[in-house]
Amino acid sequence: MGLLHAVSTKLIIKDNKKEGYITQSHLDGAAMDEPPSRPTWSRQIEFTLAGIGCAVGLGNVWRFPYLCYRSGGGAFLVPYLLMLFVLGIPLLYMELAIGQYTRRGPVHALASVCPLLKGVGIASVAISFIMCIYYNVVITWALYYLFSSFQAPLPWQNCNNTWNTPNCTAHAINGSNFSSTASQEFFKYVSLCGTNQPGTLRWQLFLILILAWILIYLCIFKGVKSTGKVVYFTALFPYVILIALLINNVQLPGATDGITYFIVPEWDKLRSVDVWVNAAAQIFNSIGIGFGSLLAMSSYNSFNNNILKDTLTISIINSLTSILAGFVIFSAFGYMSYLQGIPIRQLAVDGPGLVYIVYPQAFANMPVAQLWAVMFFFMLLCLGLDSEFAMVEVMVTSLMDAFHRDLMNIFRRKEFFVLAICGVACLLGIPCVMQVGIYVFQLMDHYTAIVSIMFLAFFEVIAICWSYGVTRLSANVKEMNGSRPNIFFRVCWLVVAPVLITVILIFSIIQFKPARYEQYVFPSWAQGVGWCIALASIIWIPLGAIHTLWLLPGTLLQVMCIYLLHMLKHGGENVMISGLVVSFVASQIEESWFTSQSGPDINPNED
Repeated sequence: MGLLHAVSTKLIIKDNKKEGYITQSHLDGAAMDEPPSRPTWSRQIEFTLAGIGCAVGLGNVWRFPYLCYRSGGGAFLVPYLLMLFVLGIPLLYMELAIGQYTRRGPVHALASVCPLLKGVGIASVAISFIMCIYYNVVITWALYYLFSSFQAPLPWQNCNNTWNTPNCTAHAINGSNFSSTASQEFFKYVSLCGTNQPGTLRWQLFLILILAWILIYLCIFKGVKSTGKVVYFTALFPYVILIALLINNVQLPGATDGITYFIVPEWDKLRSVDVWVNAAAQIFNSIGIGFGSLLAMSSYNSFNNNILKDTLTISIINSLTSILAGFVIFSAFGYMSYLQGIPIRQLAVDGPGLVYIVYPQAFANMPVAQLWAVMFFFMLLCLGLDSEFAMVEVMVTSLMDAFHRDLMNIFRRKEFFVLAICGVACLLGIPCVMQVGIYVFQLMDHYTAIVSIMFLAFFEVIAICWSYGVTRLSANVKEMNGSRPNIFFRVCWLVVAPVLITVILIFSIIQFKPARYEQYVFPSWAQGVGWCIALASIIWIPLGAIHTLWLLPGTLLQVMCIYLLHMLKHGGENVMISGLVVSFVASQIEESWFTSQSGPDINPNED
């Protein structure tokens, strides 16, 4: 029987201490037979809320409206919704299925389905760790603005403060390139104290950063038991504030113009490849495909939990939240356009400036400004906390899966281990709260969120859909839920997702631009640091493959041929590649493999 078909065939290899067996399970992930004992969510709704909280983050409030703003308003919704249904929903379904079936974090789950690409799981943990370092700085800014919102008047409400420059105006002057608004100067000179030189530590921000990490620790120190209780508030309360803000904003003068700009499409924009690439990238970053967060959290589900139901709930609510935030933000844009007397398309809107410059400026002119400011920044805090503790949970879950006994010997309790992770991440975030912090933040975000995630998503799809195989994945889903995924999901997994991700990856590389902040372009050495940050995650993919190839017997060529044929077999099952041809070639390589070995090290007849 051919090696690719005989699960019972064992290749015996000797090491210095004992004989070990490399079975077919090392190639096809068949080792996932019995789910290990593992804590589960107290109630299934807790996972659903945690998943919504993980997916719905600050990107829904600032990046999605910004992409709509520069991509033709309602026209952007066309590629966005299309990418949601052919990429976002199928790939989230895939991740939740793998996490729930293996009952392991991303490292062990992906090592089970494809040992050759086990580095993808490690890369997911690495990128989550990098992102949680600088993402918590955004929460720090939200806390800083939240505390500042209790002042009367708001510190960004006028230009009568010590930090204001002679160019400060209450509102931007139409046609002026030299004036700056009070909210711009507060963000630049008070919140950031920005400079492209290292500068000094911002002690206020540093203390708030510590507070932010304390909040994260309190949310996750008991694992799913504490997280499950927190998400009842952090996942639901932002919707109360968003709806309240929308009700208030639509009554402001000019709001109708802003909403019209949001929903009326500029169809010509759809001719731009950038719009389609940005739509796909927004789906990946918003839902969290490739980060491992939802995969890790789904590993705490009960084995028979309805995966498709959670997939549709999380992904659709995530996109509806983005659209709701779009109405809130664009109604504020219309109000700002009315106040400044300039067209909406001329407003200065980008990234953090959207929520820390444009919106605070709108608050300053609303009735009961302090109330709306407190509500808005508290909403940002809740959105940030949900996403942050999901990223930290990836690290905790993966490390506990791999080194549980050793970690318990060192830390005695899981709570102390979680505290150590939060402490290390807090210390590594210090550069982001120095005067140069905004530049460090921009550099890390540019090379992590843009460069790394597409590589991870591509290899994750290859590992699960082509190496492990759509047929096996479908069988796993049937084992858990009683029925296989329909043909739509199988086609998306096998063909649509790999092709689209490849196209997006190619265009991302072709159109890649060096990091910059406002008019400052980072120097070459800083770009080098940025690429090192990107490589810190994706380097684990080739390293994991090299490690697996090193452990397997036979020459490198033999091992690569076996893996290639294995992928053709399980991928070919779904695209009608002849199984007879694959079996014949596999048998020839197997015969060559065994006849090339001598001595007792290899015994193909061992049961």
